[in-house]
Amino acid sequence: MTARKLVPTISQVAAEANVARSSVSRAFTKPYMLSDDTVRRIKEAAERLGYAPNHTARALSTGRHGNIALVVPDVANPFFPPMIRAAQAEAYASDFCVFLGNTDEDPKQEDRLLDRFAGQVEGLVLASSRMSDERIRAHARKRPLVLINRDVEGIPRVLIDSASGVKEAVRHLADLKHRKIVYVSGPAASWSNKQRRTAVREAAAKAGLQVEIVAASVPTFAVGRAVAAPIVATGATAVIAFDDLIAQGIMAGLADLKIAVPDSVSVIGCDDVLGAATYPPLTTVSNRSVEAGKAALSLLMEMLRSQAIRDVRYVLETHLVIRNSTGRAKTR
Repeated sequence: MTARKLVPTISQVAAEANVARSSVSRAFTKPYMLSDDTVRRIKEAAERLGYAPNHTARALSTGRHGNIALVVPDVANPFFPPMIRAAQAEAYASDFCVFLGNTDEDPKQEDRLLDRFAGQVEGLVLASSRMSDERIRAHARKRPLVLINRDVEGIPRVLIDSASGVKEAVRHLADLKHRKIVYVSGPAASWSNKQRRTAVREAAAKAGLQVEIVAASVPTFAVGRAVAAPIVATGATAVIAFDDLIAQGIMAGLADLKIAVPDSVSVIGCDDVLGAATYPPLTTVSNRSVEAGKAALSLLMEMLRSQAIRDVRYVLETHLVIRNSTGRAKTR
């Protein structure tokens, strides 16, 4: 009969690393309470012995699960995967597991997901939330919560200030002698969309440009392709899209209509997630999603450690990345 392999204990790890049992526990739950060298020695000892902390037992005894939830509106949108990956890396560094939720741009689904996650996680990160301020505040009363790209006073938030980059985009088009432009808007409940639309209008008014708004209900390639004809109908010579995915669709739709980019119409996106891969390469507003993911998780970890909530408003600036999808205006 094969002998059953004995599972290493926390006491054995403590002895191997020459530390107290409490230090082993802290190394996996509150590493910030120990020196980096002590944490390293304990984790190396644990790896040699094949020890893994029992998260289920810890949750039963302490009420702490070692999990956090990250909820995004569309996991297929290329803006979010780099943010998710960065957030996961930050969470894993503190021995937390990340539960990922996808809402398909539906605020009701977002609300339901957070209710489901509440009993299994210690904190929440909401990226580009589509819920009302009231519902966000209700969830923040239940669990520590950090927002990305949603500005709700009193709740810690990380904001990518795309307005600075969008205003630069409008000035770029004005320098290229465009006089009428279109802004293709994103989801109505999107904080980023409201910020970008306002920035386009303000910068256009300052530069003496006409602006028309064309609505795109969801930020997808197919929707971008579908709005190409309405854009052309406005007589505008340039378009700024809510994001790169819509911009890519717009360029495909213009190609369907035999309209050349940028010879006849210039196109600008936002978030720089597809810019270098499109044809022609897309002029777009820079992407700060990785920094946003790291900053949001860092804020959440600080909240979990201190058990305190501060009204932190962390802002990341953006700029215009000029490629080949914009050119000098031609009379149409």
